[in-house]
Amino acid sequence: MTVINENYSNLLEIFMTTKKKERKKSIIGIALGSGSARGWSHIGVLQELSAIGIEPDIVCGTSIGSLVGAAYIQGKLDVLDEWVCGLDSKKIVKFLDIKLLTRGGFIEGKRLTDFLSEKIGNGSIEDMAKPFASVASDLKSGREVWIKEGSVMDAIRSSFALPGIFTPVKWGDSWLVDGGLVNPVPVSLCRALGAEIVIAVNVNGEIVGKHLRKNDGEKGEGETLTFTERLSLEIKSRASSIIPKALETREGSPSLFEVIAGSINIMQDRITRSRMAGDPPNVVIMPRLAHIGLLEFDRGGEAIAEGREAVKRSLPALQDLCS
Repeated sequence: MTVINENYSNLLEIFMTTKKKERKKSIIGIALGSGSARGWSHIGVLQELSAIGIEPDIVCGTSIGSLVGAAYIQGKLDVLDEWVCGLDSKKIVKFLDIKLLTRGGFIEGKRLTDFLSEKIGNGSIEDMAKPFASVASDLKSGREVWIKEGSVMDAIRSSFALPGIFTPVKWGDSWLVDGGLVNPVPVSLCRALGAEIVIAVNVNGEIVGKHLRKNDGEKGEGETLTFTERLSLEIKSRASSIIPKALETREGSPSLFEVIAGSINIMQDRITRSRMAGDPPNVVIMPRLAHIGLLEFDRGGEAIAEGREAVKRSLPALQDLCS
């Protein structure tokens, strides 16, 4: 660990010296990818980039990346950090306005977005201090939708409408769902807004098949329920007699939420690979987050810390980028 820290300190000194030299300033965009709970790592990425003197001029996000990106532009990143690090599975469930199967998803999301509006602010995208845009998916056409104007919170909510979990959002004549279905790491959107250099943050590396349960035993005394387990219990408690059976799991088989999360993991991994191969960013920052499940929002502290570490590992590439 000492050697790693010394190497990083040496690289950081070289990097900061290079930054002081006269050079043409390029317009830097950052593409913050989807990944649900793993996306809390974007907080650490942005904090560490700021610490080494990199402040993106353009911010684009998909799903949770749009939430963290908006908080960053509005100067509320530390506020979001404090809230995220204080979350546990009990607190998260309290934010969920469960609508069962009547609205196209289990969770309405209004209670959460109202709270986030108070935490990070709302307003219009046009009035933000830096160019910002989020990505959503048109449920009917499959078209990629770039939200570059209108309510900040509406743009965020549309972008993180995870299919099967959050209800879709009405946007004009369209119903929008999570942007991760079409563009998990929005490099192309950054370039379209004028970025000359794009830093991409991909939080979905090596995630396929990581979160299927290895056993079906009962929780031992003192063991904490995960968020997905609490969510399943909460839905069962509110549902009619037929719904609990739909949420029950046969021995050895994955639960409903494991199927949804595992399917989304596969989709995001494959689409991210394809999109970034066709439109490669200048630098990719890839936090190592395969151990964190899609819905484990109560592990924000781990994700944020790994976001910082990912930037440190990427310092040589960032140095070449900014020299």
